[in-house]
Amino acid sequence: MLLTPGLLKLGMPFKQVGVMSSELKSLIEFVAKSLVDIPDQVEVNEIEGEQTTVIELKVDKSDLGKVIGKQGRTARALRTILNAASTKLRKRSVLEIIE
Repeated sequence: MLLTPGLLKLGMPFKQVGVMSSELKSLIEFVAKSLVDIPDQVEVNEIEGEQTTVIELKVDKSDLGKVIGKQGRTARALRTILNAASTKLRKRSVLEIIE
């Protein structure tokens, strides 16, 4: 089960829901928009294959460093969160950060 971040914005308590691939997209989008200075420039695309889902994250060039982090730590953390959530789906997910 995944805790939905959208309910936090509404002031409601977290609710557990089943993990779906569209929720993986919204999860990455929520975290990325929380990290950057220009959240309107965050774009998340999802490409589904038979076994692997590719999540493409595109941010403004000025925010690219914030999403990648020092020595790639933030990007690695995003990938860890994505992998943990996608494990529930028994699918493999890959996060690509695009300039």
